Amino acid sequence: MLPERTTAVAPGPVLRAIALLGAAATAVVVVSAVVELGHTHWGAALVALPLLVAVLVTARLAYPQLVPSAAASLTLMVAAIGSGGIVAATGEARWAVAMHVLLAAGSFATTLVTFVLSLRGEALPFGPWRDYVTLTKPTIMSLLVLTGAAGMFVGAGGWPGAADLVVMLVGLALACGGASAINHVMDADIDRLMGTRTRSRPVASGRVAPPRALEFGIGLSALSFALLAARLNVLTALLALAGGLFYVVVYTGWLKRSSDQNIVIGGAAGAIPPLVGYAAATGDLGWPALALFVIVFLWTPPHFWALALMIKDHYAKANVPMLPVSRGDGETRRQILLYSLVLVAFTIAAGVWLGPLYTVAAAVLGGWLLVLAWRLRRDHTRHSAALLFHYSLAYLAVLFVAAAVDPLVV
Repeated sequence: MLPERTTAVAPGPVLRAIALLGAAATAVVVVSAVVELGHTHWGAALVALPLLVAVLVTARLAYPQLVPSAAASLTLMVAAIGSGGIVAATGEARWAVAMHVLLAAGSFATTLVTFVLSLRGEALPFGPWRDYVTLTKPTIMSLLVLTGAAGMFVGAGGWPGAADLVVMLVGLALACGGASAINHVMDADIDRLMGTRTRSRPVASGRVAPPRALEFGIGLSALSFALLAARLNVLTALLALAGGLFYVVVYTGWLKRSSDQNIVIGGAAGAIPPLVGYAAATGDLGWPALALFVIVFLWTPPHFWALALMIKDHYAKANVPMLPVSRGDGETRRQILLYSLVLVAFTIAAGVWLGPLYTVAAAVLGGWLLVLAWRLRRDHTRHSAALLFHYSLAYLAVLFVAAAVDPLVV
């Protein structure tokens, strides 16, 4: 992923902060084990574990000098967590408790070693702070966070509570921003080929060094998991992590460059935020959550293919097999219409779970979406594609707002 260097690159402030937070959380694990603070003990472990994973993964990809100590720290923490089962099975025998505490203490010590080592090496510029905001793709994030919030309202059957809602929104935003930052690193080569808009992105333009963007993205993802797992529940944290991994590994790393169905399958990543919100409210998943997932999944192809029609030449220059490039504009317009028909039919049927106010909104919004999709099928201008693309953004946002409001007013 990253070019090799002859001298070790010093990690940036983000990775150092994550390593230090990991050490602090591990210290709390040790202290809470000694004084037998059960809830605090396991909560600290849920915070420490993703931070230690983040340090090791980032070290493996960009800072090899940190790998031995980071691997030791994570291994000892996993062993400490595993030994907690032995403590419980032996009725908190003294030898089992001592082993548990020693393993956690070893993890703490090696995490400190990692932090010290992170202070050494060739310094790279951090880059403008505004570029780090850009790395998170805030426009895309805002829509994902909105669908997550709607999922939480649906799961709670109304107002989910301010504190839990804020935690979920922050955790989901961190997960989305982290995955987007990693996407910038992985797509830097094709971004340089796709025109002025993408060529000026922080990593593609060279304003932010790939290791800096990478540690930023992985760090945000780790903080997301730690926050959601410790404050809400593990299922919510796992779903947010799964969405990021699917976007980075399956879509960006594999499908985007290999299949014209990339956005169809890869769209599952963007459909996970409603599941995150629903799980945050309920601790599990149900049919309403799956309905919201399917809506976003079906919405993604017509939305994204409308954009692809507008910038087909850019994808062709970068050899990215988007549908207009591989099968032509006519087939793309046909697929947009077909997906739009299925989407509108499903959104109306989903009213069984999402309520009458939502159903009315789905019918009205969907009717105009079909008009625009039909117009695009017959009118081959860029203007028609732009109309559908921009309307589809408002369509999804208003539809999910209706789903969120329905239990509050009906």
